[in-house]
Amino acid sequence: MNAPLPTEAQDALYLGRLGERVRAWRNAHGMTRRLLAGASGVSERYLAQLEAGRGNISVLLLRRVARAMRVSVEELVREEGAARSARVALIGLRGAGKSTLGAKLAQALGVPFVELDREVEKEAGAKLGEVFALYGQDAFRRFERRALERVLDENERAVIATGGGLVTDPSTYELLLERCFCVWLKASPQEHMSRVVAQGDMRPFSGRLQGRSAALEEIRRLLADRERAYARAPLALDTSGRTVRQTLQELRKALP
Repeated sequence: MNAPLPTEAQDALYLGRLGERVRAWRNAHGMTRRLLAGASGVSERYLAQLEAGRGNISVLLLRRVARAMRVSVEELVREEGAARSARVALIGLRGAGKSTLGAKLAQALGVPFVELDREVEKEAGAKLGEVFALYGQDAFRRFERRALERVLDENERAVIATGGGLVTDPSTYELLLERCFCVWLKASPQEHMSRVVAQGDMRPFSGRLQGRSAALEEIRRLLADRERAYARAPLALDTSGRTVRQTLQELRKALP
């Protein structure tokens, strides 16, 4: 059983999550910190401290920020409850082991296993490749958001394997972070590549890229571009060179 965090650490974690909510809202709405400061009457310095999780903020100032964001103070300051910990969401680039490990983890915990990509196909009524080809990436993200909302409403407990690009949509990723305990499954670019080849699914590397070396370079670029987003997950596990059983054991020990 994990020991509870010291009070100071709990306070720091809470302020960090509060700041993440404000920052994610700004990103999702395309609003700069300066614009939010002007709309709320709160200085940019206060907002910078709030988003960084470094400074406390008075209730009145927080109410101004919430009003400018068009959300309730209650929604902004809510505690992360048991419902969040009851759902585990696995994030990471394709080939990290989300589907394989997710199915094993769900079986071990006795909860449903959900592959979000399959739920997106249900929403769209088409296979993933067809969704991209017919509707484009923006529409895919809308299907993905609806699928995630439905899965969260239908499952109080679950293990969810997400698509690798979900973290590129700020509002959908924020919803996932708020409602699930997120785990970033990491792997080296070479490991990602070998697993993708073994799966026989080079999407999205085929077509645009020719050859294994070019695909490997694309994987490196995607990992670099998304590393900061993936790192927002409260837990990260490196699956490189490890068996599913080894990673599963480590993950179960680390879960809250």
